[in-house]
Order: sequence, then structure tokens, then C-alpha cells
Amino acid sequence: MKETRYFFVPDAAHQQELPTDEAMHAMRVLRLKGGDELFLMDGEGCFYRARVTIAATRNCYYEILETLPQEPQWQGRLHLAIAPTKMLDRIEWMLEKATEVGIDEVSFLNCAFSERKLLKLPRLEKIVTSAVKQSRKAWKPVLNEMMSFKKFIAAHQEGPRYIAHCYDEIPRTNLFDELRRQESHDAMVLVGPEGDFSIEEVRMAVDAGFVSVDLGRSRLRTETAGLAAVMMMQLAKQ
Repeated sequence: MKETRYFFVPDAAHQQELPTDEAMHAMRVLRLKGGDELFLMDGEGCFYRARVTIAATRNCYYEILETLPQEPQWQGRLHLAIAPTKMLDRIEWMLEKATEVGIDEVSFLNCAFSERKLLKLPRLEKIVTSAVKQSRKAWKPVLNEMMSFKKFIAAHQEGPRYIAHCYDEIPRTNLFDELRRQESHDAMVLVGPEGDFSIEEVRMAVDAGFVSVDLGRSRLRTETAGLAAVMMMQLAKQ
């Protein structure tokens, strides 16, 4: 039985040609020919069964045979806001795994103790797109540009919001317990940099309505904490 081939094509229903990167893979690696079937995903909730109409060296044209709307795999909107690690490969790993597990939106925070102050999204978008195809997710997570912690807090004043940190002097409850108690299916969790949020940042978030939480008894690295938060949101909101 032939393996099903999936390609990411934004606005696939209104296009006729695979994007350049996808076309190169289809032509050079998979060696697709006219008449071959493939599946397209638009990242907005639809798959499409399609057929290759023209296969050239660098171009691959298609026609849609069937539209396949997908059902959401979880309820609500899940949002992780995280301070990127100094070593970018660690946050790349976290993004790949979080996409596979299931997340709707990821924001990047510039915090007081952040070691990485700048972030270029194009590479991260490619990693997320690859993970979307690999895990057959119908919706592609939204990636937001890095924002200062203070601006992010000011911009997000509604919905269930949580800040995970390690300060014993600020009362915390367990994130999973809080998620299970919350009737809303939406959730936003903030995860700090390798040196944690500053205590002033935690207090600022709590004053703005964020719930102070922990991720369990273990002390986790940033990328592990981010993935743990995504796992908890998924388990609690299924």
C-alpha cells in the first residue's frame, strides 16, 4: 500500500500549485508524476484529496478531487507564552513536540532574565509546518513575534491565564488542578526563561489577574516546562 503524502498549502482551495519547497520535495524526493494522488492541508481546518496535473522540475500543479473538513481534536484555544532559550535548538525542539501534542498559539516573551532578546520566526515557522504535516494536524499553530513581558501582560487581560514559576514566597497551586477546576476550555500559560521570571514580573502578572501556578515537584528547564504545560492543557481540556 502506498504511503499517503501530505503537503502544506495555505489557502489550498484557491491555489493550483504547490509552494516552492513542497514542489521541490514532491518532484525531487517523491518523484510524483501527473495523475498521482496526494493530500493537501491548509492549516485552517481542511484536508484536500488532490491529483497532480502537471509535474515539472520545479513546479507541481494540482486539482482538488475532494474537500475533507476536519473536526477539532480538543476544545477551546490553548496558548503558550514562553521566553526563548539561549540555545535556539532547545526551543525548536519544544515547538516541534508542542505542535505534535497540540497547541493553538505560541507567543515569545522578552523577560528580565531572558538570555535571548531577538528571535527570527521564519525558521521556527518551518519547524512547526513540518511537525503539522508529520502529526497530521488540521490547524497550524499561530506563532507571534517576541514581545516584552510588560506589554504582553497589558495586552492579555481576559480569559483563564496562568503564570508558572518557582518562587516559594508567592503562593502557588498546581497548574493541572487549576485547569481541571476551570470551566472555560481556553487556557494561557506563561513559562519563564532559564533564570525564571523575576519576582517583580510574577507579582505584576498576579496583579493583572494571572493565577500563580507550579508544574509539579520537579524543577524543569524552560523547554521541558513549556512542553509540560502544553501536555497539562491537553489532558485537562480533552
